[in-house]
Amino acid sequence: MSKCEQCIVREFSSLKALNKEELLKVANCKTSYTIKKGEPIFEEGETINGVYCIKEGFCKLSKLSTNGKDQIVKLVKAGELLGQRSMVSDEPANLSAIALEDMEVCFIPKSEILNFFNENNQFSLGMMKSICGDLKESDLHVVSMAQKTVKNRLAETLIYLQDTFGKNADNTLKIQLSREELAGMIGTATESCIRILSEFNKSGLIELVGKKIAIKDLNKLKKVAE
Repeated sequence: MSKCEQCIVREFSSLKALNKEELLKVANCKTSYTIKKGEPIFEEGETINGVYCIKEGFCKLSKLSTNGKDQIVKLVKAGELLGQRSMVSDEPANLSAIALEDMEVCFIPKSEILNFFNENNQFSLGMMKSICGDLKESDLHVVSMAQKTVKNRLAETLIYLQDTFGKNADNTLKIQLSREELAGMIGTATESCIRILSEFNKSGLIELVGKKIAIKDLNKLKKVAE
């Protein structure tokens, strides 16, 4: 994991703007970690003195509400960066990042990132675009929560999970969330999420394979999501 210039996942983030010399600097200063499923990469309120590059695996960005409920704000896949907003704003993390499967991540110190900001305009522009993209997603999520029903949001989320993370060989969603986590994504009670999944299953929109979910009729599910 030491050769950043040979790492394919960098092509999916602002790191793609770095030249070979800059990538060698990253390789010399970064720290690589293996994060086990369920473990935090960082937690809400923690000071993040750098950014994390996801090499392998998925994680969730979530916030713990006052009643102890875990609200999932975003899911993050390989190739994306974590912590850039906290680093740029010089504020503690406002979300926790928890591994949804075993992960490989690399941590790049803040000092090195800020040097790239000063020396590489394309890198700084790319990181600003990434932060703006997160803000846009947040805006769309707020609108969805306000204007769509729980059934709409669940259908929309299932389609998003398939489009973003893909399917297994048995056509089930590759990213496996618990019913509680799925409910946290759409802002509803776990019981409501389970009931609507059962309705979707009876209607032939999805198939429940144990704890896994397979989309059976994508077109009809899209209509429900609208």
